[in-house]
Amino acid sequence: MQTPPEHAYPTHWEADVVLRDGGTARIRPITPDDAERLVSFYEQVSDESKYYRFFAPYPRLSDRDVHRFTHHDYIDRVGLAATVGGEFIATVRYDRINDQGLPAKDPEDDQAEVAFLVQDAHQGRGVASALLEHIAAVARERGIRRFAAEVLPANSKMIKVFTDAGYTHKRTFEDGVVRLEFDLEPTEQSMAVMRGREQRAEARSVQRLLAPGSVAVIGTGRAPGGLGRTALRSLLDSGFTGRVHAVNHAFPEDLRRLDPEDVPAVRALREITDPVDLAVIAVPADSVPEAIRDCGEHGVQGVLVLSSGYAEAGPDGRERQRALLRQARSYGMRLIGPNAFGLINTSPDVRLNASLAPRMPGAGHIGLFTQSGAIGIALLSGLHARGPGDGGIAGVSAFVSAGNRADVSGNDLLQYWYEDPDTDVVILYLESIGNPRKFARLARRTAAVKPVVVAKGARHNGTAPPGHAVPTVRVPDSTVAALMRQAGVIRVDTVTELIDAGLLLASQPLPAGPRIAILGNSESLALLAYDACLTEGLRPQRPRVLASAATPDDFRAALAEALAADGCDAVVVTAIPWVGEGAAVSPGASEGAALADALRTAATAHPQKPVTVVHLAMDDLAETLAAPAQPAEPQAPDGDDPEPAARPTDPAPAPPPVPPAPARAPRPPAPTGPPPTLTARQSPPVRDAEAGPPRRPRREPLRIPAYPAAERAVRSLAEAVRYAAWRREAADPGRVPEYDDIQEAQAGADIERLLDRLTPDVPSGRSVPVPPQDAEALLARYGIHTLPVLPAPDPDSAVRAAARLGYPVALKTTAPHLRHRPDLGGVRLDIAGEAELRRTYAELTDFLGSPEELRPVVQSMVPRGVDTVVRAAIDPAAGAVLSFGLAGAPSQLLGDIAHRLIPATDREVAEQIRSIRAAPLLFGWRGSQPVDTAALAELLLRVSRLVDDHPEVVGVDLEPVVVAAHGLSVLGATVRLARPPATTDLGPRRLPVY
Repeated sequence: MQTPPEHAYPTHWEADVVLRDGGTARIRPITPDDAERLVSFYEQVSDESKYYRFFAPYPRLSDRDVHRFTHHDYIDRVGLAATVGGEFIATVRYDRINDQGLPAKDPEDDQAEVAFLVQDAHQGRGVASALLEHIAAVARERGIRRFAAEVLPANSKMIKVFTDAGYTHKRTFEDGVVRLEFDLEPTEQSMAVMRGREQRAEARSVQRLLAPGSVAVIGTGRAPGGLGRTALRSLLDSGFTGRVHAVNHAFPEDLRRLDPEDVPAVRALREITDPVDLAVIAVPADSVPEAIRDCGEHGVQGVLVLSSGYAEAGPDGRERQRALLRQARSYGMRLIGPNAFGLINTSPDVRLNASLAPRMPGAGHIGLFTQSGAIGIALLSGLHARGPGDGGIAGVSAFVSAGNRADVSGNDLLQYWYEDPDTDVVILYLESIGNPRKFARLARRTAAVKPVVVAKGARHNGTAPPGHAVPTVRVPDSTVAALMRQAGVIRVDTVTELIDAGLLLASQPLPAGPRIAILGNSESLALLAYDACLTEGLRPQRPRVLASAATPDDFRAALAEALAADGCDAVVVTAIPWVGEGAAVSPGASEGAALADALRTAATAHPQKPVTVVHLAMDDLAETLAAPAQPAEPQAPDGDDPEPAARPTDPAPAPPPVPPAPARAPRPPAPTGPPPTLTARQSPPVRDAEAGPPRRPRREPLRIPAYPAAERAVRSLAEAVRYAAWRREAADPGRVPEYDDIQEAQAGADIERLLDRLTPDVPSGRSVPVPPQDAEALLARYGIHTLPVLPAPDPDSAVRAAARLGYPVALKTTAPHLRHRPDLGGVRLDIAGEAELRRTYAELTDFLGSPEELRPVVQSMVPRGVDTVVRAAIDPAAGAVLSFGLAGAPSQLLGDIAHRLIPATDREVAEQIRSIRAAPLLFGWRGSQPVDTAALAELLLRVSRLVDDHPEVVGVDLEPVVVAAHGLSVLGATVRLARPPATTDLGPRRLPVY
């Protein structure tokens, strides 16, 4: 780049973004090399748009204009361009100005004038809004706090871009021009606007991939077999409703249709006269760039790359994969893969199977995403076995297996499924999480309206799977699981558990609590279910054991009675083949169907409570319960008049604070405040993604999940109970308190000075420890005060320190091998006078080593209490984490530590304190005095605020924190700082680059 060395080209400002229509564009700084691109771009802008930009007719740019608009110092004058296919589609620039609106001379001037120009063909795609987010972030980085813009009143589109951004703004009108001034400090509204735009754009980009109007299979083999021909066969067998084209440069020139499939065949994509929405690429890796180029030039919206030979093949393949991603995004296309298994959409309007799956799954309401083709096959096969066919209990709405997921990832699918009315349960198999903060944010939002079930592979080896270039997790897997649960994610360990939990959540309402009724015709099986409930933390009732010859009517009556009981939140039915004379149904193939009808009848009469079935040697029972069937008229329990069986389209009322969740058919309200239910949804679509997804009513027959083992059924039910509890709590998550004594700006200035002083030669991203006195001063900015510590390199220094602090005192060693190890004798407490201090000092040095080795210090005594530890750290794979436990053996030896994502709310911190196993020690265990947990919660919240406000703070360690009956004392503190990454999830929206 031809920029001065002191103002080097800011590579970290480059970003790929998804636009409103689902296409992508690249945003980057404008350089002197862009002169020809700028002129070409300007020539394609209409005269009206030019007039709005310059307030006068301005048909062409002069050489001076071109030089001015392409030469920037990247500090006081910055220009950004949005590009597609390497050509400009929009530009934005700012110039720093002073209070009089003139070019700034003083670097302290913090205002800039901003102006946009968008090519007419790309107006309405959200380009200007995306550019505003990025130019505002650039300006904040360069010390600019306010933007000013002058707009003609007729230019309503640009005025709307500014006013809709969510920033605090002022609007005036003078001399025929609208002047807008707005602060660039992000607000709650501006963040909500940005998140809403991000959600709608990314969801739209996935929707374009899942619902194409036409598909071209590039690399269709001339003979049966191979990736391309298999993908083509899958498309045709699924009944795809759009157009299909076979593409292969090796086809004979006179070939017009491919036999026996009878689809149009062409040698090159350009020979297709109609638009192509999705290209399935199945050619060798060396030929993929040419195929991507052809797709980009033809205007293809998205590509699915089945080809292998990329990052999973080693360093050369990784570079090939990065080049593939850059090329696809340069044309504004989203990419699934490479090394992908494919994607499926079972909607009757689409019927898309662009995958290598041997069969099209049944249509339903489970959304599946996997990073592994093998796991994708296992999930599809497992679901098919549990409920084949459209409308069955295991039906799928959409399936994506992204392979190396260079572009489209689980986060994109969460954005799509959040607002998809046909998906009620989301199932994810993840081997890596490229953007953990964004994943936690999206998962929490999605889980508030529908269950998200996740199995995480590669949990313990500390490395990313082949093909995935992501940060390596440093925290234990138990910590990752705890953080997922905090975000409402249902975390399971196996593919079987994914299916088990997904089936229950897709077909049953959420339980109101943990009270479980158990009934069946086998005492042994009922006892296994009872024990499993206790193991999972549920509250099972004494099992009701029916006779071994119990008939379907006996099961129906028992289930209806259990569901009608006020003390029951869910029912587990256990069943084995019945025997005995005079049974209503003779043993054989029909007994399972008869029992299934009876159970459905009872469950339909009490639709507000979940039912699950455990069976042995009754496969026909499971198959009948899983298959679609028309709901029967419910039987009234105990001779009462039957209730209508029809299910209303309105959601069943749920007690605050639990919002309705989608899944099973609509249910009538229960008379005494029903639990949160997964039910049909009926409400108008919403504009703001944060307010909830669009919903529509759905009427479906009742289906009941059946399991071959009690443990599996109860484990799935327990996950539903915990998820329902999280839903109730999520409706009131608490708040992040504001403290009047926090000095955020002063702390930021301190951090900047410390980084300048401590990191001149430290590599980017490497953290450094803050000297103790500086760490104490920084913590004090957030109201976190540490007890003074005075060095004692010799006995006389110890005596002077004690006199300064006042007796009694503590004498402690700070050597690394003795730190926080009072069991080794390195801490002596309650020293009452000088003589005792000198004697103790001598004993310490005689026993443990020289003062130079021990590094003794003197500290005041504090009230007795419980020693705890408070930590906060930035983990590359988990994000910002707040940790708490008891100091010493409980946390170090037993791992009894609770974790929460930052920023933590007051409610989350209160739960965090109570969640450790040793928590009773804080609340008066065995008659001891309870300690001040309110002060402890405040300390945790202040640490959370410090790390959340300042991403440069990558580590805080407070140990020990002595929590007394009244107040607490922080006896030791360390802080680590690092330059923050150039981009984070808190900045303007951008697509990740792996």
